[in-house]
This record gives sequence, structure tokens and C-alpha cells, in this order.
Amino acid sequence: MLTSLASLLFFWSMLQQCIPSMLKEYLDTLTTRIVDAISPYDTITIDEKDPDFFGRSEAYLTTEAYLSATCASRARSLRATLDIDDDRMSLSMDDYEAVVDEFHGANMCWNKSKVVPRATTIITEHPGRTDERRMYRLTFHHRHRVLVEDSYLPHVLAEGREAMARNRQRSLYTNKPKDDWSGDYDAWSSVKFEHPSTFATLAMDPGRKQQILDDLEMFHDGKDFYASVGKAWKRGYLLFGPPGTGKSTMIAAIANFLHYDVYDLELTAVKSNSELRRLFIDTKDKSIIVIEDIDCSIDLTGKRKKKGKTKQKKKDDDNESKVTLSGVLNFIDGLWSGCGGERVIVFTTNHKENLDPALIRRGRMDMHIEMSYCCFESFKVLANNYLGVTDHSLFTEIQKLLGEVNMSPADVAENLMPRSKKKDADAYLGRLVTALKEKAVAGDKGEEEDDSSDEDEEEEGSKKNDNTDKDDDGK
Repeated sequence: MLTSLASLLFFWSMLQQCIPSMLKEYLDTLTTRIVDAISPYDTITIDEKDPDFFGRSEAYLTTEAYLSATCASRARSLRATLDIDDDRMSLSMDDYEAVVDEFHGANMCWNKSKVVPRATTIITEHPGRTDERRMYRLTFHHRHRVLVEDSYLPHVLAEGREAMARNRQRSLYTNKPKDDWSGDYDAWSSVKFEHPSTFATLAMDPGRKQQILDDLEMFHDGKDFYASVGKAWKRGYLLFGPPGTGKSTMIAAIANFLHYDVYDLELTAVKSNSELRRLFIDTKDKSIIVIEDIDCSIDLTGKRKKKGKTKQKKKDDDNESKVTLSGVLNFIDGLWSGCGGERVIVFTTNHKENLDPALIRRGRMDMHIEMSYCCFESFKVLANNYLGVTDHSLFTEIQKLLGEVNMSPADVAENLMPRSKKKDADAYLGRLVTALKEKAVAGDKGEEEDDSSDEDEEEEGSKKNDNTDKDDDGK
């Protein structure tokens, strides 16, 4: 029996070699048509290769992400891959594996196959690379055709993109000077974004923190809502407060919560409004665009300097940024802001009162978040983060002192920072009490005096510059 089967297989393989290729393709096509005519099932193929580009198709990658997140646990044969920028194995269906995905009572059968081309004698520039390609095939009953087209495929696309956003290695970008751009899409440089901040570890009033989380969730799930009201899918947040109150930490927590990339925009390196617009266009969806200390970056008052300057001053002015308030406003909510979606724009400042009202009005900076001095609720978060304590005999005294003294969360955290592997809560909480008492004795005026002295120095400097300008004009 085995001998007869082996002979039959040998005869069939020889017969395949004798059949002309054109005839074989015709027979394969005819067989497929006959099977399709009598079969109650429809098939959709998602090829790995993108016909318009040389890379893998987005449809294939999205489908793979969806199946890995929802169906891979039911597969018996899996493929493990390790991203060079990640420290985690990801699992996906292996070749020739099949799984069934139930959707609204209908069975959706997925099969992963691989096509290996016949051996040829053509010599390529990359002999180690094969032209094999993979594909996913979705098979379903014909009566579910409308369900697949109208509901299931959009579901796969949305869930697959969400899975890709969760699993991808996120990046922290910064803009390059225009002279360093080497191509059409080379305006940003990036590194891995690995900041550990989360809302759980963020030292902030719990009620206010929950308001921010609710707002972020509403934005994240608000694609249809934004489209229905005719607004670009973006959100603006103004973070203001004294130094050390956690503005940068808040940005990292937002990025980790939304699984977004972060674009740290340095306005002083942008020379014109058109360059600013180009930078915005080159940002990706699902991103946070940050301008820190916007009141200190460039002059956004729209005022022009006096004439009669020396050649050196004119040369310095040529090197200065020509970005205007109007350019920044268009950057935030002009026509170009509608290019793409799911973008969060964040401004930070130590002095909210110094910003132009047009820059921070609602619709541009939709939510104003004050990052204030450490309150008792914020302190309890820090005590748990740094010392692992949720209650202590010194908490009552610390609560009283925090109500009398302004101390930033950064200063509180520094006093709680363990100096050895042994976390002696008594010692570090006692050190915080001592620091708060010293600050109370000093009258908590150190920062105000520093600010006033800085203002006096700036006024004296401006007077000197005015006198110099007058001397130059007189000459």
C-alpha cells in the first residue's frame, strides 16, 4: 500500500513538471472558480507586501496586531519575535496556523499562509533575501458578508491600531535646526521614551487628578464626537505653577496613560512660521507636542524693536527666531492643526499672567492645570512612593506645617529620598519636618526675594541696554 502511494506521488510530481506553466495556471484558476461556485464561504486575503511601497502593508501589520492581541492565546503554533528596541517577546500566529474569532455570533476563520516562489537562476543584488511572502486569509459564510464589510473589518482595524499603539516602542522627539535637515522627513531626531511616571505615582490632589484622567479618557475615545461637532481631534493643556511642582512629570504621565509619542518643540531653534508649520506636519498621530516655558522661549508679544541698531545687533537679529504670535496661534488651532488626529498640545509656564490671553483662551488651551505647592494629599503619595508608608505618627505635624509653608513636591521628595537600602521612615520623615520648620522660621520668603532680585537685575540690564542704544544712535 505504501509502495503504491509513493509511486502515485512520484507520478503526480512528474506530471506537474510536464504540464506547461500557462496550462497549470489555467487549471488552478478553473479549480478555484469551481470551488467558489459551489462553496457557501467567501474569502478575503490580506497580503504582507504593499503594492505601492517596498515595506509591509499597514493592513497586514494591523491584522497581525489584532490577532496577536485577541486570538493568539487560542493558537497552538506561535512565532516569537523580539524587537531590537524592546525587551519583551511578542507572540503571533505561525505560518499555516488557523484560529476562529467569534464576532456578533458569526465565526470568522483566520488562516496564515506563506507563498514561496519557485527556484530560479536569476541573480539578485541580495542573494540572502527570498521573495517569499505571507498573508492572512479571512473566511466567513456568505450570509455574513455585510457584517464583515460594515462592522467586522472596521473593528479589526480599530482594535489592531490600538494594540499597535500599546505595544510599540514610543519615542521622545526634539526638533533639529533647519541647517541639519537632510531630507523631507528629517526635521526631528528621537530617542526611546522610557519615563516611568504614571498618574498613580504623581503627587497631586486626588480629586484634580481624577478630573484630568476623565478629560483624557473623553478625548481618547472622542473621535466620533469631535467629527460630529466639526472640531479637529486635538486637546490643549496649559500647565502652570512654580518650579519643581511636577509639570514635566505630568507630561510624562499623560504620555504613558495615552501611549503617545512626545515631541519636545524648542521654539528658539525655529526660524520662521513656515518652518514651524512644517514641523507640525511632520509629527505623527497619537502624539503630544510640548512647548516648555513658552513665556521664556521667544518674544510672542508682537512688538518690534526700535530702529537705529548697530551692524552687530542687526546680525544677531538675523539669527533670532522670526516666529510670531500669529504663527503660534495658527500652529495650535489654525487650518493646519486639522492635519492628522489624536494630538495633545501642552504649554508649560511658571508665570501664567505673562502669557498673551489669545494664546491660552479656551479652544486653544482647553484645560488649565495649576501645578501647585505640595499639599498633604500629595505628600501622602510621595511618602508611599519613596518610603512605602501610608500612615505615621509624624503625619499630623507634617499636615500642619504644609498648611503654613509653601514647599514644592520636588523639595518634599528630596527630603524623603532614602540614602541607603534601609528605608528608615522615622529618620526621613523627621528630616522633612526639620526642613519645613526651617522654612517656616525663614518666613517662606526665599523664593520671593530671589524673584524680586532677578526682576531688579533685569530692569537694570534693560536700562543699560537703552543707554547703549542711545549712545549708538548718537554716534
